[in-house]
Amino acid sequence: MIKKLEEKVNYCLNCKVKPCSLKGCPLNNNIPSFIQALKKEDYLEAYKILSETTVLPGVCGRICPHEKQCQGSCVRGIKGEPVSIGELEAYVFDKVHELGYHLTDCYKKVEKKDKKVAVIGGGPAGLTCAAFLAKEGIQVTIYEKYDYLGGLLMFGIPNFRLPKEIVEKTVNDILDLGIEVKYSKELGKDFELKDLENQYDAIFLSIGANVSSKMGVEGEELEGVYGGNELLEYNLHPNYKDKKVIVVGGGNVAMDCSRTINKLGAKEVTVVYRRAEEQMPAEKKEIADAKAEGVKFAFQNNIVKILGENKVEKVELIKTQLIKKEGESRLVPVNIENSNYQIDVDYIIMALGSKPQDFVKELGLNLNKWGNIEIDEEYKTSNPKIYSGGDLAGVKGTVAWAANSGREAAKNIRKACINEIKDFDAHM
Repeated sequence: MIKKLEEKVNYCLNCKVKPCSLKGCPLNNNIPSFIQALKKEDYLEAYKILSETTVLPGVCGRICPHEKQCQGSCVRGIKGEPVSIGELEAYVFDKVHELGYHLTDCYKKVEKKDKKVAVIGGGPAGLTCAAFLAKEGIQVTIYEKYDYLGGLLMFGIPNFRLPKEIVEKTVNDILDLGIEVKYSKELGKDFELKDLENQYDAIFLSIGANVSSKMGVEGEELEGVYGGNELLEYNLHPNYKDKKVIVVGGGNVAMDCSRTINKLGAKEVTVVYRRAEEQMPAEKKEIADAKAEGVKFAFQNNIVKILGENKVEKVELIKTQLIKKEGESRLVPVNIENSNYQIDVDYIIMALGSKPQDFVKELGLNLNKWGNIEIDEEYKTSNPKIYSGGDLAGVKGTVAWAANSGREAAKNIRKACINEIKDFDAHM
């Protein structure tokens, strides 16, 4: 073990209370235990420990907001730097693959059950659900609209944050559990939910919610206004050379967009955020990296309207002040009267969050007030045969939370299937 890594492993206190796992990690990975196995250079054991709760360690180790999750709850972080949990998790994944181990080495082989589940959507939630069902012997088929799996992991997150070969290794590991995939099959176009209901014992719906939200301001329909989610997913960027670009938003999608566009040769990239820097939901590291790469920030600014004949030419901004409002847990941005000003701009990227596709309204499932599919505590929809998770079901917007929903849904689907088997046996 190289000395730098050894120091990071030994830095862990192996806490009995495990706040990093129980409080910080959405997947409740047994962090102290996998680090202790790593300390002994038992890489496969470390991978097995992680694989009890996750099938995405190579991904989450790289892109999770560690400072807000596991590392944010680390006891070491109270008086100093937290343990480098994400880095160690990613290292385990890389090391075991270097040594020739795979996910199949972490699970005991089980006999195939006469139960079939369809997973619609091969993103973090769908892949996790499929894996945790398959390792229990349930027959799983993934229906994926693209000719690849991974969802936002493949193209929604830039390569400089998550290399594509890591996603490919992760997907291949999961498929090796015996999962069938039907590629280029899109819900609502190539098949309907009712087509699958008679073929499968349960359905897990996880097609994501990647339609960029809009501000509702004048000029938003002009040429040159793009949704950040779509730009990243489809990689259909305009020519940014010698162009000025504004990215609106304060989350990781805004950081990914601004850094990507900057790397593609834009003359100037400015992130406009209506709150203060310390209120940005993006990771501090991502903000720092964006600044280091030359991205500018206009904090406490808001867009009033977008100006131009047919395409974007200018944008009118207004400065904001942060005030305390009754019933609000954090300071609220309020426009400062007569602080309006205009600047020239060529493109505006909306990175303000996302919502499900419109056709989701036609699926015959109950939706919540935000347009997400409504689920109960077992991740079951209004149709008892259909479960849902990830962004589509309004699960907290990180990969780890999406994976958590897939894993927990798998547990409930398995329980329902096993009970059906037991009920059948009881009547024999």
